[in-house]
Amino acid sequence: METKHPLGERTAARILDAAERCMGRFGLQRVSMNDVAVEAGVSRGTVYRYFPVREDLVAAVLERTAVAFVEASESRVDVGETLADQVAEAVLFVHGHRDDVEFTLRLPAGTDSLLAMLLSVHIEPLLEAWVDFWGPRLAAAAGRGELRPGLDHRQVGEWIVRLCFTFAVMPSVALDLSDEAAVRAFVRLHMGGVLA
Repeated sequence: METKHPLGERTAARILDAAERCMGRFGLQRVSMNDVAVEAGVSRGTVYRYFPVREDLVAAVLERTAVAFVEASESRVDVGETLADQVAEAVLFVHGHRDDVEFTLRLPAGTDSLLAMLLSVHIEPLLEAWVDFWGPRLAAAAGRGELRPGLDHRQVGEWIVRLCFTFAVMPSVALDLSDEAAVRAFVRLHMGGVLA
């Protein structure tokens, strides 16, 4: 994707914004490059210059949403002083934002959220972005002596991400997920596998 020049970045963002609106009207499977070009006010050739195939455009919209989701979690996660606290805050963030309009693409056939779409169909960008997000936090936790020695930080990051998203997609039988204090205590209790 050509986005090195500021004008190119603005054009790409304009196309992605238009694609999101079109996906909201037509759905992920039915949106066309022509629909996006008309919505963005650019030629079809311009859309194809930035996104050679429709799948690239859909993937770019989903990746942008994944990055925005991860970035939005940062201020909440970094409130935690320890890794266990940070993971608990991440769990609360994911659970609390699973239906937010900010991360929702209303599809014509229903009310599927973009987060749900990322989790079920295009999870790779979200998983990659959030595993990368945990890298520096895990390094800091290791520096503080919180992690068991010898752990692969990338694997621990993926385990944290998988843990967080279970709270978005699975109900609980033993925990009131609306009780933030209880969720924090639950996460801290079960972090024992990675903590020193």
